[in-house]
Amino acid sequence: MSLDVSTPQQNPSSTADAAALANVRARVRRHRVTIYGLRALLLVAVLAFWEASVNLWFDPFFYSKPSLIWHKLVVWFSDGTAQGPIWQQIRYTLQEAVLGFILGAIVGILLGILLGRARLLAEVLQPYIQAANAVPRIVLSALFIIWFGLGMSSKVATAFVLVFFPVFFNAFQGAREVDRNLVNNARILGASRSQVLRSIVVPSATSWILASLHTAFGFALIGAIVGEYAGATHGVGLLISTAQASFDSAGIYAGMVISTVLALGAELILGLLERRLLKWRPPAHNNAVPV
Repeated sequence: MSLDVSTPQQNPSSTADAAALANVRARVRRHRVTIYGLRALLLVAVLAFWEASVNLWFDPFFYSKPSLIWHKLVVWFSDGTAQGPIWQQIRYTLQEAVLGFILGAIVGILLGILLGRARLLAEVLQPYIQAANAVPRIVLSALFIIWFGLGMSSKVATAFVLVFFPVFFNAFQGAREVDRNLVNNARILGASRSQVLRSIVVPSATSWILASLHTAFGFALIGAIVGEYAGATHGVGLLISTAQASFDSAGIYAGMVISTVLALGAELILGLLERRLLKWRPPAHNNAVPV
């Protein structure tokens, strides 16, 4: 008796599915390459137009140009600034922004969820919260300098205020948008208020909260730099203020470039954190695959 050792036939449907999946992935890769290429091309075009227009029509003393800004950055990172090494200024600003971001996010989340579930308290405090949110931040920055001095505390306070309100309002709305049927069913099954809050309200509000954190760190960075601009001994905002006082437009733009890079780096980190925390959420179906 002979044994049949021939190779098993592959399923035609599985082969077709694998080919279709590979085709979709290739289209997605091409789409991403196209997007990043167009973004880079747009940036190069804007910088080239800026450089050429200043060389031809405008005074670089007022408008600066990319080559002068690049030279200023090279000088700062190689030789340092008048206030000390550039990395020291960046570290100081990041410390202020991170502390203000953490404190503002924690307080905003806690108060937002609390008032989102306590309607009577929310209605009582609503006009006062809106009035506090309407106060210009630059005024608060000046007050914080008077209260806390030129050190890090006044900058952290400014960053805290800018972070608190967007996080608070998103957490508040997220807590209000919880499905009432889920809450009622949980209470029928004997869940306590703390269990409902922990198991239903907080997970439901997570998407709202994480969405606010993307912009919140940018606000924290703005708060730190605005506070430094108003008065400080270190930081990127002090570099911008010093450049403005000496009519150094390239220095102002260089400080803006540094703050933008810091904000984009924080956005990338927060995006990775959001994807890790929301693994439990089913994938969205509204992202169309490029044809």
